[in-house]
Amino acid sequence: MRALFRWITRGLVLLLPIIGGLIWLIFFSARPALTMDAAVLSGDGSALNYCELPLLDNSGKRAIDIPKGNTPGCGYTRFPMPILSECTESLPAGAADIRGLWRGISGKVGHVERVEQCGERVVVTSSGIIHDMGPNATAGLTSNDTEGGVYFTLGDSQYCPRTSAGVRWEQAVLNFRLLGWGPVVVQRYLDGDHLVWAYADGSTTRMERLCTLPDAHIYPAPRGPRIKLF
Repeated sequence: MRALFRWITRGLVLLLPIIGGLIWLIFFSARPALTMDAAVLSGDGSALNYCELPLLDNSGKRAIDIPKGNTPGCGYTRFPMPILSECTESLPAGAADIRGLWRGISGKVGHVERVEQCGERVVVTSSGIIHDMGPNATAGLTSNDTEGGVYFTLGDSQYCPRTSAGVRWEQAVLNFRLLGWGPVVVQRYLDGDHLVWAYADGSTTRMERLCTLPDAHIYPAPRGPRIKLF
């Protein structure tokens, strides 16, 4: 019995630094610097017609010419401008064109997201977050930013979990892999006129296309438990 207790104690001693390191990495490590054009956050993305999509004819910038987008802090405060508006690189073979503004009609009903594509790059903007994945001018290929929901606050500072995912088209399905190489945590694909979003929690959301952003989504609602520690 004492031997078992010793093994349990040793295991805890080994696990505690690992758990502490993960907590530090997820909540307290420095977020990537914002390198995208300042006009993305200062502009009004709600004023655009998202049924008028850029022509991807390779006449303008490539995905790799444009700085990477990131979620500012734990979330933007107003729906931002598109990141890839000047990009005209054609989509790779096997990629479906899922660009545009979408609203959930089943599953997560009312969920609204904007999807941008250019070359192998994909940007999803929704609910305060900007997930930008693929070739860019300033950072890596994965999203490498935050989940958006504030878990707790310390004074005036908000803390939300860090996330990272990469994308790959596989049989007309856009798979989002944890850290870019891990398990598939999100899928998006076209089914007729609808965009389907399958999430890691087991939910599946079917979305319809919108031309304009609903007023309720101009300013994202606060997310997360927001536990006040101090």
